Amino acid sequence: MIIRRFAAENFRNIKKCDIELSDGVNVLLGDNAQGKTNAVEGIYLFARGRSFRTSSDGDLIKFGEPGFRLSLEYLDKTGKQSLEYAYIDGKRLRKKNGYKVTRVSEMIGGFRAVIFYPDNLGLIKGGPEERRAFLDVAIAQCHPEYLGYYNYWRRAQTERNCLLKFIQSGMPVDRRELDSWSASLAEYSSFIQMYRREYVERLSAPAADFMADISSGHENMTLTYSSDIGEEFDTREAVRDEYYRIFRSDTEHEAAAGTTLYGIGRDDLVVSVDGVRMRSFSSQGQQRSAVLSLKLAEGEVCRMTSGEYPVFLFDDVLSELDSARRDFVMRRTAGKQVIITSCSGVEGLPADARVIRTRGGEFTA
Repeated sequence: MIIRRFAAENFRNIKKCDIELSDGVNVLLGDNAQGKTNAVEGIYLFARGRSFRTSSDGDLIKFGEPGFRLSLEYLDKTGKQSLEYAYIDGKRLRKKNGYKVTRVSEMIGGFRAVIFYPDNLGLIKGGPEERRAFLDVAIAQCHPEYLGYYNYWRRAQTERNCLLKFIQSGMPVDRRELDSWSASLAEYSSFIQMYRREYVERLSAPAADFMADISSGHENMTLTYSSDIGEEFDTREAVRDEYYRIFRSDTEHEAAAGTTLYGIGRDDLVVSVDGVRMRSFSSQGQQRSAVLSLKLAEGEVCRMTSGEYPVFLFDDVLSELDSARRDFVMRRTAGKQVIITSCSGVEGLPADARVIRTRGGEFTA
């Protein structure tokens, strides 16, 4: 998968840009606050369906303007493709190959990208919600239908939590309605958990391979999906039935808390090295190596699923790595399209790397 062109208008500090990218390594080079990360944010929006920095499209509009427009032209194994996204006067417009699409799920899964930015270090030391978000975004790019299950799950949990809060406050609640939402929550939870567990299984081998490579064979990484219900429930139906049993059997405990206490919203991706959980015991260098391994492994799973590699986006991180880890990244992404942002340049780039100077939201090759 190769980006040919990215264009933006009134996006963050970018008044207007039209950036052509090479098939290999591309470096957006410039001082801080010049627009490098904004360009990466706009590109990744087409992979994720929304910004990785904010949940509000209004935050993406250049000050004083009514809205923004983004467009992406890329090649995949079937040929030329294009995507457009606009948010003007509070209204969204999405297009895929020139045709309007109404749902974000219709855009996701076409263009695929893996991003690594400084906050990703939270994948190791942060809370379970950061690792669940990593899984959810990665799975949605491979299986766009996952978004539908996730949105249905979120609605079922919201409605169920609302009823539990009513019970907590002493308001009358029809327990049949609560049971109905419990059944829906169990149903959608089972779909999501099985997607996640399958993804972790596929991610494990390449992640271990990358970690072994970056550590010269000294560190063995393992990934485990941790859940309330354990691993003995190995079919979707079994997972659904167990969640439904839990939701019905412990209703009073949850009502006292006013919220759902069990389910996929509490699950975690456990990352261990040599049998030791990294969240509890790991050096900063190990954390960087582990995140790099997870991100590169995400690219491998994407290739296994779609038949081609995604675009790799490294936002302000390679210049912070030591030479060994930087060389590792460049070696393991050779032959793939890579977009790097940097303030001072990156050592060890290939001779044909395309350098694009960035200043005040303007981009010059």
